[in-house]
Amino acid sequence: MKLLHTADWHLGQSFHGQERHVEHRAFLDWLLGTLVERQPDALLIAGDIFDVVNPSLRAQELLYDFIVAAHAALPALEIVMIAGNHDSGSRIELPAPLMKSLRTHALGRVHWLDDGRLDSDHLLVPLHDAGGALKAWCLALPFLRPAEVTGGEIDDYRDGIARVHGELISAAEARRQPGQALVAMSHAHLQGAAVSEASERPIVIGGEESVSATLFPESIAYVALGHLHRPQQVGEPRIRYSGSPLPLDFSESHYPHQVIEFTLDGEALGGIETLPIPRHVALQRVGPGSLEEVEQALETLETDAALPDATMPRERWPWLEIRVDLDAPRPDLRARIETALDGKPLRLLRIHSRYPNASSQDDADASVDLDSLTPQEIFGRTWQARYGDAPPEEVMTDFASLLQQVQDAESQQENDVENKA
Repeated sequence: MKLLHTADWHLGQSFHGQERHVEHRAFLDWLLGTLVERQPDALLIAGDIFDVVNPSLRAQELLYDFIVAAHAALPALEIVMIAGNHDSGSRIELPAPLMKSLRTHALGRVHWLDDGRLDSDHLLVPLHDAGGALKAWCLALPFLRPAEVTGGEIDDYRDGIARVHGELISAAEARRQPGQALVAMSHAHLQGAAVSEASERPIVIGGEESVSATLFPESIAYVALGHLHRPQQVGEPRIRYSGSPLPLDFSESHYPHQVIEFTLDGEALGGIETLPIPRHVALQRVGPGSLEEVEQALETLETDAALPDATMPRERWPWLEIRVDLDAPRPDLRARIETALDGKPLRLLRIHSRYPNASSQDDADASVDLDSLTPQEIFGRTWQARYGDAPPEEVMTDFASLLQQVQDAESQQENDVENKA
C-alpha cells in the first residue's frame, strides 16, 4: 500500500501583505500531477490547511477544487486531513458529510462520549488499497486544544494529550485485523524537533506544547506530522514532519520542500521516498550591508544572471527582502532602493533596517519591523521598556495562556457564526 504525506499548506497566507494564491495554485497543480503519476492509495494532510481560522473564499476554493479534481482523476484515492492550530476545527469538519462522497475524511476536533470516553470511532479512518481491501487504519489526531483534553479528573494539558493518544491507540489496536497497519497523523510539536526561525506560531504555552515521541509506540508503522515547517524525522525514520510546501518566511528559503511517499508492507513500514516540490516563486534576500553595499549587490544580481527573464509574468517574479544596516534613519531609503530596482524583475516585499551601532535599547527598537516579532516578543519588549528587566517566566506563561485563549475564542466565534448560518 502506498501513501503520500503532506502538511502545513497555509492556504490564504498573507506574505507581508501580499497574497500567494498563484504559488499555492501551482503547488496543488503539481501535487495533483504527482498523485496521477505515483498512484498512491491515500493522501494524508497533517493540518494547518489554512493560514487563519477564517480563511478567504479564494483559499477555500483552492482546497475544495483540489479535492474535486483529485477524486475525478483518481476515484479510488482516499484523502484524510486534520485541523492544525491555525485552522478552525469546526470549519474543517463542516463539509465532512459532503466530502465523504469524494472519499475524503475531514477531522477537526476530538469528541467525547456521554460516559467520558474518547469517541475513537470518529478519529479512526479505514484505508483501502486499489483493490478495495482494508489494509490500514489512520489514527487522525487534529490539533488538541487545552479546553478539549482537560477537565474532570484531567487538569494537566500533557496528561490530557497522553490520555487521548492512549485511548485512540488502544482502540485502533483492538480494531485492526492481522496484517493491517496503523498509521498515526498528528499536528503537534514533538520534543527534539527543529523549529523555524520566524514563521511558526507557538502552539500552546511555553514548553507545554512539546510532546514526547514515546506517545507513538512501535505498533504505529508511520507517524505523519504537521506543524513544523522544516522537513525532518524525529528520532526514528518512521516519525516524520513532511514540512511546508512553500517557504512561509524568508528564514525558510533554504529549506527543502517536499512531500513524503511511504509504503506499507503488511503491518510494517516498507520504503520511504521524498519527492521535491518545485519552487514556483523564488525568495531573494539581499544584505545585510550598508545602503551602498545593498545597491551594489542589486547591480550584481543582474550581472550574475541571478534574475529571471524580464518577460516572465510578474506573478512569477521573486519576492525580495532587503536587509540594510544604517547609522541613522534615512528618509530616502526606500526611494534609493526602488531606483536600484528599476527595470529588474523583482517584487520588493520588505525592507528590514538595522542599527548595529545603536547605543540604546530605544534606538535598537526603532529598527524593528513589527511583522518580524511574535506577540510574545512584543510583550517582552514592552515589559522590559516599562520595568527595566525581562518579564519573569511565570508572567510569560500567563501571557501565552491568555494569547491561546484569544486565539481559541476567535475560532469559537467563527464556529458560532457558522452554526447560526
